[in-house]
Formats: sequence, C-alpha cells, structure tokens
Amino acid sequence: MKRILLMSFLVICLLMQSCDDDFLVNPPEDQVAAEYFFNTGKDLEVATNDFYTMLPTTGTYTDDGSSDNMMQLTPAARIRGGRIVPTERGSGGWNWTRLRDINFFLENYNKVEDDMAKQHYSGVAKFFRAYFYFDKVVNFGDVPWYGQVMEAGDPELYKPRESRQIVMDSVLADIDYAIENIPEQVQLNRITRYTALILKARIALFEGTFRKYHNIDGSDKFLNEAVSASQELINSGAYGIYSAGGPEEAYRGLFARDDQDVTETILARDFDQELEQHNLGYLMTAPTMGGWGMTKDAVNSYLMTDGSRFTSKEDFQTMEYYEEMQDRDPRLTQTTAGPGFTVIGESSPEPVSLDASTTGYRIIKALPPRSQWNAAYFDVIIFRYAEALLIFAEAKAELGTLTQGDLDISINLLRDRVAMPHLMLSEANTNPDPYQENLYSNIEQGENKGVILEIRRERRIELFNEGLRWQDLLRWKEGKKVEQPMVGIYFSSLGAHDFNNDGTPDVYLHQGDASGAPSGVTSLINVMQKPLTNGTSGNLDPFSDGGEFVEPKDYFYPIPIEDLQLNENLEQNPGW
Repeated sequence: MKRILLMSFLVICLLMQSCDDDFLVNPPEDQVAAEYFFNTGKDLEVATNDFYTMLPTTGTYTDDGSSDNMMQLTPAARIRGGRIVPTERGSGGWNWTRLRDINFFLENYNKVEDDMAKQHYSGVAKFFRAYFYFDKVVNFGDVPWYGQVMEAGDPELYKPRESRQIVMDSVLADIDYAIENIPEQVQLNRITRYTALILKARIALFEGTFRKYHNIDGSDKFLNEAVSASQELINSGAYGIYSAGGPEEAYRGLFARDDQDVTETILARDFDQELEQHNLGYLMTAPTMGGWGMTKDAVNSYLMTDGSRFTSKEDFQTMEYYEEMQDRDPRLTQTTAGPGFTVIGESSPEPVSLDASTTGYRIIKALPPRSQWNAAYFDVIIFRYAEALLIFAEAKAELGTLTQGDLDISINLLRDRVAMPHLMLSEANTNPDPYQENLYSNIEQGENKGVILEIRRERRIELFNEGLRWQDLLRWKEGKKVEQPMVGIYFSSLGAHDFNNDGTPDVYLHQGDASGAPSGVTSLINVMQKPLTNGTSGNLDPFSDGGEFVEPKDYFYPIPIEDLQLNENLEQNPGW
C-alpha cells in the first residue's frame, strides 16, 4: 500500500499542479490533465489514494502531550497560553490546498463510465472533504464553505465565513453520502463504509456536545446522529474488543504489536521495517526528546480493581508510588510503567528510570520492543471500535436516553477486557464522584450527571494518548481544566525511595549532592532541576508556571494576518 500511495501522490501532484499551492485556484492546465486522466475506475482509485496523506500518523500518539493528560519537556503553546496570530498566508492551519484537490476530483470523476467505481470513489472523496472541514471547524469555528473548484478572480474566493451550522450540515451531508456509497468492507488500511460510520460518530459527538455546552442551537440533532452512527457500527458485528493475552496484557498489546488486525482496529497507518519507519520509540525513550509523563489527576482517575474510587482513600494525594499502583484498573500499568515494569519481549524488569518522564509516570502505551526504540515500524491506530462504544454511551447520556442495557453493550465491554466491575447507571447517578466533578466545572447538573462523569472517566482512561483529549476539553467547554495543576509522582521527602518494594532503593532525591545515594539506585533526581511542589516534598512539578486558557478566545485558533488582508470579508476570531 505504501508504494501505491507514494506513486499516487506523485501522479496527482503532477496532474493537479497543487502540491505547493496554498490557494483554491490553479492554472488551466488542470482541465487538460483531467481530460486525459479521468477515464477508468483505476484512475479514480489512484486519484483518491493521494487523499490518504491527509490522515494523521505518529502525531496521533503524541498529541495528548499538548493537553492535561501528559506533560512534555516543553509545555505546548496551547496549554500555556502562548499561541500567537500567524502572519503568513495559509499558515497556522488555515490552508485550503487539499480541499481544492478534493473538489477537483469531484468535478471530474463523472467522466469515467464505471458506475461502481464512481460510486465508491466519490464516496471516498466526500469522506475526506468531511474530514477536512471537520478539522477546520474544530480549529476555527465558522469557515467559508467551498463546494467547487474556484477560478482566479471568482468573487466567491473572497466571501465571508459561513456559520458553523451551515458548514456542519454540509459536513453531515458529505459523510452520509460516503456511508451510502462506499462498500461495506472490513479493510485495515482503506476507507470503507465502517470508517465513514466511525468518522460520522466522532464528528456528531463533537458537534452535539460542543453545541450543548457552548449554548448553540441544534445539539440534539447531532447527538442523535452520533447515536445512530455508533449503533449501526455496533449492530454490524464487524468488530469486537481485542482481548489476546487476557486482562493483564490485552490493552497494552493492542497498541504495541507490530501489525494491527481488524479485530478492533477499523483504520490504521501501516508501517514496515523495510519500507517505512517512524520515530515514536525514540521519542518515548530518549530523555532529551518528548519526556512525556502522565499527570497526577489522570492517574487518580483510574479506579481500584473492585470498582471503588481511588480518590475515596483519605491519603490518595500523599500516597507514594508503589502503594498507589496497587490493585488498580489494569489499564493503569499498561499505560504508565508500574512496579516491575518489563519491556515487551524481555523477561527481566526494566530498571526504574524517571529520566524520560517529566512527571515520573513514564508512558508505556504503544511502547514497542527495545529493538524499535531507535527506528520503529509498529502500526499506528487511527480509528478503533472502542471509540464507537464510548461515543454511543456518551451521546445517549447527554440526550438523557441512556439505559443500563446501553452501558452493557458499550462501556462494560471495555471493562470486561480488563476484568473490571461493570458501570451501573443507578449507582453512578445516585452518588456522583466529587473528584471527577471538580475536574469538570461545566458538567450538566441533571439526573445523569453521575454517569456522564463516569463516561468521561472511562473515555479518558481508554483513549489516553490517542489524540482526542484536547478536542474533548474544547467540546465540553472545559478549557480552564488546563489551569489545574499538572503535576507528577508524590515524594514524602528527599532521600531514597523504593519503587518496587523489594527492599532496594531505586530513586534518590537530592538538592545538588547525590553522594549519599545508596548503591543500586537507578534514578537520581535533583530537585533544584526537577522541583517538587513543596520544595523538599510534594509532587514533581514540571509546569510550575501553570496553564493559561482565556475564555472564549482560546477555543479557536487565529486566522493569519495575510489572509485577512487578502480577503476583507473575513473576520478574525474573537479575542485574537
């Protein structure tokens, strides 16, 4: 597939003359290229292959580093309030080249006489147009809708932004067309009807909850669309929950294996040792690279194995590492390194090292075997079935139609994978979790508040580090969440600490002089460089300046200055 995509990309760049163009128009040579190219069903396949380059790759497993889930070595601009208005035309995400390519295809595919190919690949093109515009609305809110190729001088090029209501209705129409026209196949690396269903569910949940919590009309319409799309995927029976290795291995194994399969994975980016590698293994292990560390409130959100709340323990805030890792939801130590953490493919536990983690909670979800720490080739999941289950439960909860039966065919299947007790609707609503409620100041205060909090907990845990957390904060109107402390492991004092409870200290905290460290210590922490919240005790505090989020400004990105100058009908987003 990689060779096909590479060749397709080169062919389409030559035909469309748009690879280095940031605008919506191109020279008239395009029409000549279309006359000679759009003749067979194979031509349509080759043309749409290029659109796959729009999909995310390794960024899927790093984006949470720019949210409240993980802290990285250099805090991201969007959580520290450091975004600025870009100057250059087409920068900062305000780029329309790929839309021009998609519209060019949709204006020319009908030249082909193969009706089945036309139906299939026009559906793929509209999938990608829906994908393109959804990304634009998430980032910018109102945007101009262009449903055709623009020619130089066309006044439509200089029109104002349409409302998100108009744009999102068009997105919904495109993704519905894709669902209706793309074949119902199970294919790991190709867009199918099932891929269109999960994209629709994601889009509709985002838009429905965004409208609900930002007080925009039309939320129920999109929440119902989210239910119908996710339920159709569930009822299809095409996918299930990956469980190989049992509760103590399945969740971690799903992401760390070299090659995905179609048990749970709906769409993956395919990598190969010989053809295409990536650097995720290096970013996750080199001390001077990502440095990603799970935040303490994310760790606190994992339940005990009996289903009770960790945060109900009196000393949960001052519990040290070994104790806090005991008897927890198995996904915790399949996401961050727990006591006795062992690298995949090895038999001996890895020496405790906090060097590659800002918070001390080292990320191991999707960490490959040691042989791939310099150059990795494990596949990256883009869409998986678990997300559809979470969407189904959340949309129904927000609509007020959720039943225990709904939870049993969604959230509780995810809990079954790790042998966790089921989420019970009545219990959740009778006794909402005060810790979770404190995380989300804008949560609905109705009778479903408790179960909505539990679904948010489940979503954060299950989809941790899969690139969706920032969108979740935006749609729930919880941008201020990034202003809550993003700290790490708690230490009661300086000196030696036994992380594995084997009688031998692993970690030694000091103030510039490590000469007192016992032999066998594998991780030295100078609190002058990696401070604690209380000086000589407290949590690791890699982001002592704290996050900043300005309402409502920071829910959207700014439009570049040059684009505003070129089109006087565009208006900048509020606050920028």
